[in-house]
Amino acid sequence: MLTAKQHELIRFIQQRLEETGISPSFEEMKEALDLKSKSGVHRLISALEERGFIRRLPNRARALEVIKVPEDAVTATRSQAAPASITANDAVASASSVMAKAPQPANDVIEIPLHGRIAAGAPIEALEGQSSLPVPAALLGPGEHYALEVSGDSMIEAGIFDGDFALVRRTNTARDGEIVVALVRGEEATLKYLHKEGAMVRLDPANATYDAQVYGPDEVEVQGKLAGLLRRYH
Repeated sequence: MLTAKQHELIRFIQQRLEETGISPSFEEMKEALDLKSKSGVHRLISALEERGFIRRLPNRARALEVIKVPEDAVTATRSQAAPASITANDAVASASSVMAKAPQPANDVIEIPLHGRIAAGAPIEALEGQSSLPVPAALLGPGEHYALEVSGDSMIEAGIFDGDFALVRRTNTARDGEIVVALVRGEEATLKYLHKEGAMVRLDPANATYDAQVYGPDEVEVQGKLAGLLRRYH
C-alpha cells in the first residue's frame, strides 16, 4: 500500500512526463505536494523506487521513469460510470495504456548552439562566443534549444554540477519555481530557481551555503528554462 503523498507524487510525475517528456524538479514536486522541504520529496521518491513504481535514470538530473502506477490511480482515470472495482488484469491493461501516452525516446542526435559558460554561483558573463554541442533528441522537448556549460556549485542540490552542460529551451517566460537562465542587469547570467516576491524577483540557489539574490523587476530577464543536462565523465 502507498501513502496518500506517495500516490500524489507518482500521479504528478506521470502527468509531467506525459505533458513535457521531462520529470519535474525537486522544487516543483515540493510545491505540488505542499511539503516544507525537499528532503520530504527525497524520502517519497526513495520509497516509490524501493517498491518498484519509479526508477532514476543514470547520469541525468531530473530523470525519473514511472515503471507502474498504483491500481487506484488507474481506477481514477476511468470515467465515473466505470465499476468501482477492477480485476488485476484490468489494472495492468489500464496502466499500460497510461504509460503508452508518455513520449517515446528518440535515438537521433542533433546539434544545438553552445554559448560559453553560465554561473551556478555568483553571476558571470554569459553567451561568450558560440560553437555547437551534439545532444540526443530524447533529452529535448519541443521548441528552440541551446546549451551552456555550468560553472560553480550553487545548484548541486538540484543535481547540477560544475562542468555539466545545461540544455535550455529558449523562452522569456517561466513559472514560479522553475530553473531558468536569468540575465541580470543586461550583463551577467546565472542559473537559478525563479521566484516572484511581490514586485521583486528572487533567484534561489540549490545549495544551503549560498544566499538568494533579490532584484527589481526590470533587472532580470528570463532567457530560457532548463530542459535537461549532459555530463561528461573523464
